[in-house]
Amino acid sequence: MTASSPLQVQAFNTEDVAEQIRATPGWVQQYQQMSPGHFAGRVRYLDLQGVEIYEEQMNTRVEQNFSAPQGALAFCFDRSDNALYVLNGESRNIWITPENYQEIAVVFGPDFVRRHGLDVARLEGLFLAPLNSGQNALFSRWLSSTLTQLTQTIDPPSREALTQQLLEDCLYLLDNASVCLDHGGLQRRTEERAVMKRIGEWAADSPEETLNLLQLAQVAGVSLRQVQHAFKAYTGMTPTHWLRLRRLNSAHRELLGCRPIDTTVAEVAMKWSFWHLGRFSSSYRALFKELPSETLKRSGRNHRATG
Repeated sequence: MTASSPLQVQAFNTEDVAEQIRATPGWVQQYQQMSPGHFAGRVRYLDLQGVEIYEEQMNTRVEQNFSAPQGALAFCFDRSDNALYVLNGESRNIWITPENYQEIAVVFGPDFVRRHGLDVARLEGLFLAPLNSGQNALFSRWLSSTLTQLTQTIDPPSREALTQQLLEDCLYLLDNASVCLDHGGLQRRTEERAVMKRIGEWAADSPEETLNLLQLAQVAGVSLRQVQHAFKAYTGMTPTHWLRLRRLNSAHRELLGCRPIDTTVAEVAMKWSFWHLGRFSSSYRALFKELPSETLKRSGRNHRATG
């Protein structure tokens, strides 16, 4: 490593899911807040030129609809259950985090994957399956402490040495991990993931479109019962609850982008199929910890400050 290219960890504190997305460049992502509270997040990021380390924290439940960078291979360690989840860049994924979620990930970029002959196709069937190993927790703690040390140390390791160690460690953990599913369970998981993939693609391509429950099953191309099973496995909530939270997030984004002179809370509520204004305000406040009228006023102040 030369003096002109030091290892530098970037850190971002965020107050909205949109800020959380911007703090993780290179991923195609849509976030929706799915549990009550003022959102607070944090991202730490280290670019090793072809390999990246991300550490993410969020206090509320968040639906993540995302794709890793095209051609990449990501090893994501969920610090709430110490499971390893392997992701590729070829498909969209959707799931909902628990509250106070913490994750740390190593992302091998497409050029790195090609140079090192990593055959991603051989991992099909393992993507987003929980992989457990006794070393997962130890590795994720070491990785987090490494990011901390790199912000303090005067003599950091070379970029090449750290990159090589990450590759060897991640492949070792993958080789020693066990899938917590029997063959039948793995097949069901694959089918459920396919259902959520189709729903996730619809949600990403049509972020402002609203559907009812039966229309959602039509989008997924399966029965309502299969949609319900897939949602239970991947989000821990019913499809109806998910659709409602999605509409609340859409209303929240619109109120944040408008000025009070351009719209009213009632107009926004009706646009997103909330016909009872009192119930809309109550549901909105329960999720975002402020009334929709307060969001609209805050947006107006922000527009004046930047105008």
